[in-house]
Amino acid sequence: MLKVLGGYQISQRRACVLIGVDPKTVRRERPPDHSAIRVAMREVAGKRCRFGYRRIGVMLERQGLIMNHKKLYRIYREEGLDL
Repeated sequence: MLKVLGGYQISQRRACVLIGVDPKTVRRERPPDHSAIRVAMREVAGKRCRFGYRRIGVMLERQGLIMNHKKLYRIYREEGLDL
């Protein structure tokens, strides 16, 4: 969207209103994804193949890797660990 704004004399706020998007979502940068969490998650899932994302989250908390359940589930799906 920012590339589009470069060609026109319109503010970012106005462009967001026109297309129906919240300006906060356009400005927000996604936080960096921690590769250590992905590695630890794959390691636990390799040893315990029947564990779901919730149980893997408990195992990671025991190792000191605490995270939001939504982020845990997103990484779980991206890694292809679905049962």
